[in-house]
Order: sequence, then C-alpha cells, then structure tokens
Amino acid sequence: MTTYNLFISHSWAYGDAYEKLVDMLDAKPYFSYKNYSIPKDDPIHRASSDWQLRNAIREKIRPTSCVLILAGVYSTYSKWINIEIALAQEMGKRIIAIEPWGSERTSSAVKNAADKIVKWNTDSIVGAIRGY
Repeated sequence: MTTYNLFISHSWAYGDAYEKLVDMLDAKPYFSYKNYSIPKDDPIHRASSDWQLRNAIREKIRPTSCVLILAGVYSTYSKWINIEIALAQEMGKRIIAIEPWGSERTSSAVKNAADKIVKWNTDSIVGAIRGY
C-alpha cells in the first residue's frame, strides 16, 4: 500500500475542521498517509521572524506529494495559507482544495490556485490524493 506524504494547510482559529479532516483520512480503509502539517504546539509557531517561519513551512512542504487546503472563506484572508499556496506552487506541489461541508461561500484564492477542487467527502478527497 502506498503511503502519501501530505501537508494539510489550516488555520488554528478553525482547527476543528482540520481535526475532522484528519479523522476522516485516518478512518479511510486501505489508505495510508504521513501528515507533515504543523501541529498547534510546534515550536515553529514561535519563530522569531516571518522569514524563519516561511522557511520552516517550506521544509514541511518539501517532502510531500500534495498540499490539501481547506477552502473556507477565512482562507482568503489568511496570510500564512497564502504563503503556503505560494510555496507549494514554487515547489511544483499539487494543490487540492477541499470545500468545507455545507459551506455556501468558499475561498476563490484557494480554488484558483488548486489543481483539483473536491467536496467535503472522504472518497473524493482520497481519490484526488491518489490521482497524484
């Protein structure tokens, strides 16, 4: 079974969606992945400069096969999610935008950067990951 290296972009202000996504991926039978996301308690958050934080994020994204981004409208206004998009694009990483369940408004910035846009559905998300 292939193990997929994933970076899941998220905002800790909306950490519940991130946690639910991880739970969905963990529960999927015959799907294995390694999560390169930045945990809430990671010392990267205490970087002394934006440059240091940007480089730390770059190193987290580097070994991944794709970047998952929750496309909630809040993503449009997140400085770090926009930086993660730019870094993923610089490194040629595929971006999968995930539209939050039941959302009426989503981030056009995330969707415009995405190679694939999927709904909040485990099979759709895993299918997109396997597609790369």
